[in-house]
Amino acid sequence: MINLMLICMLAGVIGAWVITTLIARIKAKSLLAKAKERLIEVDEEVEKKRREIELEKKEELHRIRSAFEKDTEEKRDELHQLSKKLIEREEVLDHRLEELEQRNKKISTEEQKLEKDKEITKDLQIKWREELERVAGISTEEAKRSLLESIKKEARNEAAQIIQQVEKEARETANKKARKILAIAIQRCAVDEATDTVISTLTLPNDEMKGRVIGREGRNIRTFEALTGVDLIVDDTPETVVISCFDPIRRKIAEVSLERLIADSRIHPARIEEIVEKTKSDIEEITQEEGQRTAFDIGIPDLSSELTNLLGKLKYRTSYGQNVLQHSKEVAYIASIIAAEINADYIEAKRAGLLHDIGKAVDQEMKGPHALIGAHLAERYGESTSVVHAIAAHHEDQTAETILAILIQIADAISAARPGARKEVLEAYLKRIKELEQIANSFSGVENAYAIQAGRELRIIVQPQEITDGDASELSRKIAQQVEKELKYPGQIKITVIRELRATEYAK
Repeated sequence: MINLMLICMLAGVIGAWVITTLIARIKAKSLLAKAKERLIEVDEEVEKKRREIELEKKEELHRIRSAFEKDTEEKRDELHQLSKKLIEREEVLDHRLEELEQRNKKISTEEQKLEKDKEITKDLQIKWREELERVAGISTEEAKRSLLESIKKEARNEAAQIIQQVEKEARETANKKARKILAIAIQRCAVDEATDTVISTLTLPNDEMKGRVIGREGRNIRTFEALTGVDLIVDDTPETVVISCFDPIRRKIAEVSLERLIADSRIHPARIEEIVEKTKSDIEEITQEEGQRTAFDIGIPDLSSELTNLLGKLKYRTSYGQNVLQHSKEVAYIASIIAAEINADYIEAKRAGLLHDIGKAVDQEMKGPHALIGAHLAERYGESTSVVHAIAAHHEDQTAETILAILIQIADAISAARPGARKEVLEAYLKRIKELEQIANSFSGVENAYAIQAGRELRIIVQPQEITDGDASELSRKIAQQVEKELKYPGQIKITVIRELRATEYAK
């Protein structure tokens, strides 16, 4: 019984395994069929993509080929046009070359003819000289001696005239120098004519502040004047005090200190001393920074600190109303430009131009002309010999012996004499312009006269029927002499005479 059961169980297990195996095989066959179908679909998709890619490649290749052919055609056209132009230019050059060859042949022929004419002229001169000697009854040597004697006599007369002219110019130059020295002396002295350059006016908020500035029994004003070295003038002018001093630095320190004291309202000797010391320190920093900035802007960074500080002080110094620091910068630029044009050392010219008026920073403290003071300072602080000489000679306190010294003289004159650089009364300027034109119009044959370039040039248009070319030169000389005789002016005035002949005819 037990065996029968085991047999039945074994048969059931075997049957189940057979059925499961059959089912698995059926499923495997089904999956295999589906996989084959999917593989066929993938192959078809791949083939489709491959055809699409090949088609796109063909289209892109066609597009590139078309663009290349178009570009090639354009380049071919350009080359064709260029080749055509080159051929035309070559033809033009060949034509010009032929013309030049013909011209050279013509010139050669003319030269040969000229040589023949020279020989003929030489023979004629010999014959003419012999005939002249025969007619005159004197030889050529005697005629030469007579002519030389006549020329010597004329030369002596002209030399005497030149000597008189030189003496006259020397006297005029001496007068100009004397006026210049007097002007500088006025600038450095406290006289009424120099008031604008030695005083500063400060406005007070109210008249009560005047009492504070003066202090009890005048102690505040005395302390202020003792510490700053200026004269503080408090008069009846409402809400105004005047600071007077020759030294522009001290005057600036006093002006800033007083402004700070007024703003602070605490005015007593101790506070005045504190504010003045602080202001001195601030002004020193400002002058140093200004000097360093100027040296850097000009392009001279290796300037010594002492000269840089003195350069900054020129910010507060004026000459004939012209700021000396700005004037020094102008001279540096002008000198360097001129030096570059004549192939001189423009760096050294710029350096000498910037330092040429450095003596004006201390000329109230030291005796002597500012040019020599500046040269002494430049030598002390390590400047080259050529720069020192240029500084000393820019006002002819020393004779200019180098190109650099002459350049600085020229640049200094240009900067000082340019229109608007220095103060000049408008009425006097207009009067000089009018008088210039009147002098020119007073001469016979003058049609029009125009004063231009701020009165530094006079252009005169003459009537060509009355004035010849030779007369024009003589007229300019006469007008120049008349201007020198009747007018006073800075620098020099250029006299230009213009003669123009216009011939007009009508075709009928």
